Amino acid sequence: MKTYAYGFPRIGKNREYKRLIEAFWKGKLDNESLISGINRLQQEIIEKYGNHVDYFPIGEMTLYDNMLDTALMLGLYRAENLNDYFSLCRGKDALEMTKWFNTNYHYLVPGLDSVKDKGFRLAWNKPLEYWNKYKRGIPYMIGPFTFLKLSKGLDRSDFRERFLSLASIYGEIAANFNRVHIDEPAFVMELSDDEVTWIGEAYGDIGTKAKVQLFTYYDEVDFLERLCELPLDAVGLDFVHGNGRMKEKIISDGFPDRITLIAGVIDGRNVWKADLGRVSGLLEQLSGRVKNLAISNAAPLYHLPVTVKSEEGNLEEQILSKLSFAEEKLAEIEELSGTTGGADKGKKEVDRPDAGVSLTDSDFIRSVSYGERRIIQDKRLKLPVFPSTTIGSYPQTAEVRKKRADFKRGRISGDEYFEYIRLKIRDVIKLQEELGFDILVHGEFERSDMVEFFAEKLNGIATTGMGWIISYGTRCYRPPIIYGYVSRKQDMTVREISYAQSLTEKPVKGMLTGPVTILAWSFIRDDVPVSKVAYQIAQALRDEVRALEAAGIKLIQIDEPAFRERAPIKRRDWEKYFDWAVKAFNLTANAKAETQIHTHMCYSEFGEIIEYIKKMDFDVISIEATRSGGDIVESFEGAGFDRQIGLGVWDIHSPAVPEMEDMLQIVKRALKVIPKENFWINPDCGLKTRGWDETIASLKKLVELVKYLREKLI
Repeated sequence: MKTYAYGFPRIGKNREYKRLIEAFWKGKLDNESLISGINRLQQEIIEKYGNHVDYFPIGEMTLYDNMLDTALMLGLYRAENLNDYFSLCRGKDALEMTKWFNTNYHYLVPGLDSVKDKGFRLAWNKPLEYWNKYKRGIPYMIGPFTFLKLSKGLDRSDFRERFLSLASIYGEIAANFNRVHIDEPAFVMELSDDEVTWIGEAYGDIGTKAKVQLFTYYDEVDFLERLCELPLDAVGLDFVHGNGRMKEKIISDGFPDRITLIAGVIDGRNVWKADLGRVSGLLEQLSGRVKNLAISNAAPLYHLPVTVKSEEGNLEEQILSKLSFAEEKLAEIEELSGTTGGADKGKKEVDRPDAGVSLTDSDFIRSVSYGERRIIQDKRLKLPVFPSTTIGSYPQTAEVRKKRADFKRGRISGDEYFEYIRLKIRDVIKLQEELGFDILVHGEFERSDMVEFFAEKLNGIATTGMGWIISYGTRCYRPPIIYGYVSRKQDMTVREISYAQSLTEKPVKGMLTGPVTILAWSFIRDDVPVSKVAYQIAQALRDEVRALEAAGIKLIQIDEPAFRERAPIKRRDWEKYFDWAVKAFNLTANAKAETQIHTHMCYSEFGEIIEYIKKMDFDVISIEATRSGGDIVESFEGAGFDRQIGLGVWDIHSPAVPEMEDMLQIVKRALKVIPKENFWINPDCGLKTRGWDETIASLKKLVELVKYLREKLI
């Protein structure tokens, strides 16, 4: 069987992608050197593909995000140079950012308001540019339906007209080639009959211009019969994620002879080795009903680290021997092309983490209602109107990262490292007091990553040394690997939080990463119910909540930025997910009435999940709002939301210092809906990735805003 692979991580084995682009941002690299370095990475990816598979796309490489690149291709924005390009990613006028389907990859959201006036146009033929440069691979594009579906600012009444207009430009691009690779992951969403009809119209045109290799992933396609009526040369389907109905339908009804079925049978989102014997059995079943069958990965490989080889010496052999990252997935695809059976090479005999979790309904419900808690907490905390705080982390300089690396490698002692952390905590507490914040944080200087930090302190979870993947732009993180029963070894945060609290009379927040986010941003086993793993993590975190309470901490923030992200793509599957997700959070948050529980979320479509958010038993929620201009507050209008909320008034993902007037507009918009007694002032997210100069300047602006609000609105 022929083989196909796509989505290989652009990050580079040693994060060369990140180093190149960030050096350019700092003025240490010129345009030519940046492009030359990116070209080398692209060439390395081509060689990796070519060593293992028959077919692969070209043009997946981007300097930040492919949705932005597509918007530039279609003339929605202008970027005359690299500085213009990056200003759309991280400048004052940067595009809004949100999660890509149910993954932890973030994309820049194109705004289509201008399309009504000037329409789409082919402003940059990126696929042709890459083809002319490399002459290998199949030209790659994000599909027109996915692009429109994930953009904003287009009325549904205009969708068909704009979609068909867009399809004509895709046809123009496709006409340059013999065949094209088009990603349409939005095809796995729950689509209306009208949308499926429009897809037929659009691809009826595009499919006449070139041979189209169309890929869907992350779930199953509901309209398979109608999809197969389109003039497509090949269709990539995901046979890993979903409920198996699509596979049964093909085995039952067959598949058109004229279309190659590119079967996504190697998991592109998880790190465990494939059970090649089981996968071979699936391929045998499909081959009996499909004339033209090829083998591929299910979902892009950029959700995985580059290679397991980088973890030799970092992970125990018992775990390492069971893992397969992006390069190894290519090898698995290659191996499958010549096999019709085999042993269970992916069997995970490392532990059975599915022991029962003994819980009762009372574990998921705080014993005192929010209204009663509010009275108790107000009396205890005595906060002013418009309480000010930050989300948790403060800038982590090269010096901080070096100290942590020195400690982990044994170059300095634990006592020396903790004394350094104490110094950083003292400095940041002093800074916050001088600025005039009401609720302080300890800065999280001891934490490498909000999930990895806790993973290192929990049983049943392994952490990698070089298992980096991209979250957005050049922002990378190393997902832990949950392999066994998760439990708490010891106090995880009490020492640092307690020390910070000892330095000030003002309250210091305890900072925890929530169970859903720890689970979502880790690789988990596929042979254990996910709800059981979530409850194990939640119980461990609840023990930490109790330890913080015992240490006198009055506020505890449980971050859940992945709460919406982890939800299934198809809404018909939401109830089952949100049932255990809400319970896992509430199990963690089951604190004393006098303890004020905060949570933080970012980059979510809050309107879609507000009813589930209301079931989470927190007292205060802080959410990202800057790039949406505060319009996100509409999600809370009419929802009967009576708890306290902090809309982010400063976009920390941009180095730009916020203007007072811009922040004030967000607040004014929000106060039309939220009573001032319930409104907090805070940035969008943590400040870990920012520099100190811009951070201090921005914090001063934020405090000025608070003073203004108290003078004018009280």
